[in-house]
Amino acid sequence: MGKISDKVRYVGVNDLDKELFEGLWPLPFGVSYNSYLIIDEKIALIDTVEGGFEEEYISNIREEIGDRKVDYLVINHMEPDHSSLISFIKGIYPEVEIVTNAKAVPMIKGYQNCCIDNIHVVGEGDSLSLGSCELQFFMAPMVHWPETMVTWMPSEGTLFSGDAFGTFGALSEDITDGYDMFCDEMTRYYSNIVGKYGTPVQTALKKLSALDIKRICSTHGPVWEKEIAEVVTLYDRLSRYEAEHGVCIVYGSMYGNTAAAAMELAESLERLGIPYAMHDLAGNNEDSLGVSGALRDTFRYDTLAVGSPTYNNGIFPPVETFMRGVAARLVKNRRFYAFGSYTWSGVSVRKLNEMAKELGFELIDEGGSFAQAYSKEKLDMDRVASLI
Repeated sequence: MGKISDKVRYVGVNDLDKELFEGLWPLPFGVSYNSYLIIDEKIALIDTVEGGFEEEYISNIREEIGDRKVDYLVINHMEPDHSSLISFIKGIYPEVEIVTNAKAVPMIKGYQNCCIDNIHVVGEGDSLSLGSCELQFFMAPMVHWPETMVTWMPSEGTLFSGDAFGTFGALSEDITDGYDMFCDEMTRYYSNIVGKYGTPVQTALKKLSALDIKRICSTHGPVWEKEIAEVVTLYDRLSRYEAEHGVCIVYGSMYGNTAAAAMELAESLERLGIPYAMHDLAGNNEDSLGVSGALRDTFRYDTLAVGSPTYNNGIFPPVETFMRGVAARLVKNRRFYAFGSYTWSGVSVRKLNEMAKELGFELIDEGGSFAQAYSKEKLDMDRVASLI
């Protein structure tokens, strides 16, 4: 697993125990925390890994460099799953020089709760020689934290990209490529973690387009070599909020009535050959990714159909949480349809439409609000599907 090239080695770890990334996002396939060594006359370590993996991490490092010392620790991104072991590395290699940018320095000192010295602050375009090769640094603010930067190794065309181009999912022995396997988890990672920052991602992509990239080493997921074009194209599309034609059906249901309407809509779309994904936010499906999966497919498809019963004269709470998540990610250029049941006062559809209008979504029509149990006579989903 370790050797990427003669000079670049993988020393990251898999986490198969964590259930929720950031305490929010399900990890059915685990996650990797990627870290890399560049071995030259001097040795650079790119980022660290999550706390709790100290023994495995230092074992991976020593397997590649033996008793040699790490001269530089490059910190591209200060999120704790990549910076937790700064003090640990400093304890093993006391003379290590930390290389990062000015915005990261107070974060390092704050997170480590101790005095971290020997910090080499770099700026846009600065370089660092390791001997026969050099590293160059470019700032990528708000992809997805303000201190984010990337590290460029021009001699091998290798971009150490931080969280950019990352995915959920643990790695196998073969750590390179696998776009078809990781595409869904990359889309989910982007929509859940990075989704709000489409404009900064576009800025970073334009800046990096000047580089002749032959390898991308991100902090989560595979090392990209043969499928760089596919990965960059996906990021470009997601960050411009472009979507393929299809419907993301998202609903919550207390007693099955709104769920029945959602299922009828899915069947109507199926008959018309329109792609769709369906997400039950009420936790009635053990395999559901909940809001995480619903956000992924909101980024994937151009139409969002949201179902909610009226609850306390408002929107069913899990559905409202989802809609606020969509709003927080600044999703745009979507068509929207709201539906839902009520018993004595139906307001959920109206309130969903109000939220959609605030986002600039195009309403397919006024939506479908029906009393008590669902029936086709109350709400004809064949008609709705024909409008999509």
